Amino acid sequence: MAYQISDACIACGACADACPAGAITEGDGKYVIDADACLDCGACADTCPAEAPQQA
Repeated sequence: MAYQISDACIACGACADACPAGAITEGDGKYVIDADACLDCGACADTCPAEAPQQA
């Protein structure tokens, strides 16, 4: 299953920089993950200081 970014997101961009698929983009107040492009690798969750990316 793809990851989703929770409301805990602090919009720092660390997850987007870590994503090897380029599936994470800046949204309205927080980053969002394109579920179709997500590789489910967990790189975003490993990098996020707020623990916002969670498996859906």
